[in-house]
Amino acid sequence: MRLSAFKPPKKPVKPCLIKAAAFKPAFMIGLLGLSSVSFYAQAAHTATIVANAGSPTASLQLISLKGDEVGPDNGADDLSDIAPIGDESDDWIDETRDITAIDNGVIAPNDAAITPDSNPLVDESDYINTDIPAEVATVSLNAISPETLKTFVAVVDLVRREYVDSVNDEELFSNAMSGMLTKLDSHAEFLDAEAYENLRAFTEGDVGDIGIKVVYQPAVGYWVITDVINNSPADKKGIAIGDYLHQIDEFKLDEDKQSNDIEQLLTGIAGTQVDVITSKAGRRKHTTTLQRNNNHPQTIETRLVDGIAIIKLPAFQNTSRVQILQSLTSLDAPVNGILLDLRDNPGGVLTSAVQVASLFMDDTTVVQIKSRQSELRTLMTRGTAVLKPLPVVILQNRYSASAAEVLASSLQTQKRATIVGEVSYGKGSVQSVIPLNEEQAVKLTVAHYLTATGKKIDRIGVQPDVILSGTEREWEQQALDLLRKQVHTSGLRFVQKDSSDNNLSNNSLENKLKY
Repeated sequence: MRLSAFKPPKKPVKPCLIKAAAFKPAFMIGLLGLSSVSFYAQAAHTATIVANAGSPTASLQLISLKGDEVGPDNGADDLSDIAPIGDESDDWIDETRDITAIDNGVIAPNDAAITPDSNPLVDESDYINTDIPAEVATVSLNAISPETLKTFVAVVDLVRREYVDSVNDEELFSNAMSGMLTKLDSHAEFLDAEAYENLRAFTEGDVGDIGIKVVYQPAVGYWVITDVINNSPADKKGIAIGDYLHQIDEFKLDEDKQSNDIEQLLTGIAGTQVDVITSKAGRRKHTTTLQRNNNHPQTIETRLVDGIAIIKLPAFQNTSRVQILQSLTSLDAPVNGILLDLRDNPGGVLTSAVQVASLFMDDTTVVQIKSRQSELRTLMTRGTAVLKPLPVVILQNRYSASAAEVLASSLQTQKRATIVGEVSYGKGSVQSVIPLNEEQAVKLTVAHYLTATGKKIDRIGVQPDVILSGTEREWEQQALDLLRKQVHTSGLRFVQKDSSDNNLSNNSLENKLKY
């Protein structure tokens, strides 16, 4: 995700006026949640979020699916002109489309927000006006029928009047939007200001979790929460020390899981949501949806073992390519092979996977993207493949997903790397982050990606070339043994050209082949 100036939409956003005169005050205020939502559509190749110096999410750029094939650019080792595509999210592609803004031209006064009800337990249906005004009934809302809209308004009014606790309209409509999106699939969601900012922060280097630590206690036979960070997402939702943790998303927890497994499942792309099932000391279980808003920097761990660089890549971010090069430079020793550990990697920015693939291959197809509204699009490697001479083994597990699967499948298809471990997760969908305004956005699944040869990954995963046995603690050694058989040179040594430059760029490395 790169910074850019705001470009106004080529097509004007047309307001569709919904008059309110025929609505009774009892539910009129419920429509105010729609009053300031604007969808900006742009027919050009890129779309930008409204630039505002005071907004933490200003100047974010998205990439359109409707561009031509991305190809090499005279060998320039630079991918800065490819806007990041985010994932689980994870993949940032803007689908250019025409969306009509809905604006309430007439609003009810503030004092109509609360309607007294002397006897809320008595069914007085004549107080609930579910008639749809003619002005609303004639508005084109595609598949939304007037009857459906009438039912929705009636439910909002019923909750506002009858629910045991008072709830404000902003909360109701926020919940309605979240529910609508999450029912589509597990990756779609409504991003409030905090989640939107955290997602932006993720692309620049942060990852997030929900702010808890857990330990398996054999005496009770459960994973028990031992620490809850103050004011973290978990703390705000009432999760406490001593609670049992039973499940994270679709993964049920038992004694066979390792602490690292739990940590990786709870940690992911900052701003994304995760469902956890907990209970109070084994009593009634309940599900809580949390956003990974407890942010902390991601670090790429790199170490050298017998001339082989072991690179642990937790997620794909805008900085991943440069961090890999920096970490290889910091080794200050010849490297004769790369073991890229993608275990527990949930994905991230898709173009980051393309950038990392460009370290190993030149002018090569990485992934194909297919949306409902555009032709099949191909993303290719670009620039100088500085790691091309080195043999590569990629280590994956069942939690390796999305952009991690893009990289693994690409190098596997081109016979550039040996994939070892177990079958990966199988997340082959592309999410676009579409801004609603300066502080809110929708993360929506807009496409599927396929391997370079057109094979499907979604719900299938990447099949390893070599299935490893034993526990995951033993996999690294097995992978190293396989890689050693492929080493044929004394390696590459990476040095930084300008030691005074603390910000290493893609073009500021000199690599020297040592024989």
